[in-house]
Amino acid sequence: MTLATLALFIPACFALNIAPGPNNVLAFSNGARRGLLVGLAGGMGRMLPFAAMILLVGIGLGAVLAASETAFNAVKYAGAAYLIYVGWRMWRAKPQAETFAQSDEPVRALIRRDFLIAIGNPKAVAIFTAFFPQFTDLAQPLAPQYALLGGLFLVLECFAVALYAGFGAGFQGLLTPHRLHTLNKGVGGFLIFSGLALALNERH
Repeated sequence: MTLATLALFIPACFALNIAPGPNNVLAFSNGARRGLLVGLAGGMGRMLPFAAMILLVGIGLGAVLAASETAFNAVKYAGAAYLIYVGWRMWRAKPQAETFAQSDEPVRALIRRDFLIAIGNPKAVAIFTAFFPQFTDLAQPLAPQYALLGGLFLVLECFAVALYAGFGAGFQGLLTPHRLHTLNKGVGGFLIFSGLALALNERH
């Protein structure tokens, strides 16, 4: 893989990494409520699902999911339901509970939430299936190329998590109980919207 190819891949990939999807919005929320380090730790929950998806695409199973309407829809609706569930809980939480209970929420719970949202999004497989091949050389062994591209994607994803968690942490000192309540409603509403959009979006 040439340096010219990597020079094209890295900025294009980072544009995908920093898109304001559900996982990144959660990283911002976690950073705002708990600080940079906790927000960054919570965002690591997505890394295992993304690594698994890259592996599946690399060995060809991503094409199976891309071809199977039933399998794709099963994952899509499960992911949409979980997004709506998490969004509804955040929307309905009372201000007092947000101030105390959520601030004591274990980091492993944040990691698990990020993990489940990432694994319930079949669009990620579609992105890897469509995006990575554009930067591979079919005349060369594909496994090392996918390993390199996948590794770079995960590193850039870590930077995206840090970016969103850092932005959230910048607002931490400004959060009163009322503003925290507003933030949770905003994040909850975004997750509900994302879940509905995922469920209703026709596959292309």
